[in-house]
Amino acid sequence: MRVAFVSNVVYPFVTGGAEKRIHEIGTRLADKGHDVTIYGRHFWDGPAETTHEGMTLRAVAPETELYTNDRRSITEALDFAARAIHPLNKHLRNDEHDLVVASVFPYFPVLAAKLATVGTDTPLVTTWHEVWGDYWTEYLGHLAPFGKLTERITARTPQHTIAVSGITADRLAEIGPPRDRIRTIPNGIDVEQIQNAPLPEQGYDVLFAGRLIEHKNVDQLLEAFDAVAADHDVTLGIIGDGPERERLEANHRTLSHADRVQFLGFLDDYEDVLGHMRAADVFASPSTREGFGITYAEAMAAGCTVIGADHPDSAADEVIGHAGFLVEPTVDALTKTLEAALCGARPSSDPVKRAQRYDWDAVADQAETAYQSAIDGSW
Repeated sequence: MRVAFVSNVVYPFVTGGAEKRIHEIGTRLADKGHDVTIYGRHFWDGPAETTHEGMTLRAVAPETELYTNDRRSITEALDFAARAIHPLNKHLRNDEHDLVVASVFPYFPVLAAKLATVGTDTPLVTTWHEVWGDYWTEYLGHLAPFGKLTERITARTPQHTIAVSGITADRLAEIGPPRDRIRTIPNGIDVEQIQNAPLPEQGYDVLFAGRLIEHKNVDQLLEAFDAVAADHDVTLGIIGDGPERERLEANHRTLSHADRVQFLGFLDDYEDVLGHMRAADVFASPSTREGFGITYAEAMAAGCTVIGADHPDSAADEVIGHAGFLVEPTVDALTKTLEAALCGARPSSDPVKRAQRYDWDAVADQAETAYQSAIDGSW
């Protein structure tokens, strides 16, 4: 098959979950002999069209800043979408691609990709990582109605829909396609890479990794750890950066055992994150909003005892299953489970075995099957 991915950012030149998914699936499809092209911004060195790991990278817009005041730039998304329509349509009319796959966020590229298919019979496949709904109010404030409307329009655009989790599929069905028309294909990990990542010089007993934003509830983890540290000689490492970092560091300094907590910031080398997971005994992330929760899968593959939050807006229960612990997102519940895990409590299922289902090879096979069904009309 001949696949055209549409994404304003391209991995590894820009690192993020959506673009990494395209890279991992795309390179595996290319290894199988499929023709893969990514339409994106020109973040790589060299010519506008080049070959990278068996895939064709085709720049349809120049490199630019993606964020404005710590928020994804609406102007950037609109600009990329507008620039992508003509070149993608031209290559589709020349019968160069069998299908188009667009990663949903930031929405406008999906609408552009659909417009580009006009005049052709090329199917459009979309990959939904999250459905924000009421979270738009927190993210955009008075502009939230614009975000909600754009999300709804995108959801109702004719498409072959993939969601990365059941909770995302359920929420998407509330505003767009029927639930039985949405396929669920999870995000993936490289189990072998995780298990061979080099160990750090200094590890931590308890680890968090993720963006430091409010719904990750790192403040709860700090309080729970401080309570447990009164009876255990343990350490906590926090990997990540974000708008909550300054507040969290200030709160951390008030803890009784602040000297056992270290904020590591954003680690440029992904294998450094994996190495810290391998070194940790417990991975705790009491986040209440996860469209998938890739760090849970990574930590399970690394052999950690994983603790996630049991919350209706989080797919943690889908990812972890019985291979970790799910707790109410409160300090007391987290403290109790963290204490038990540090004392040797283990989940009823093997976390490493659970993680194998998310290996990129398995995910790419599922994607290949879905893409082919869109092409042959059997979706």
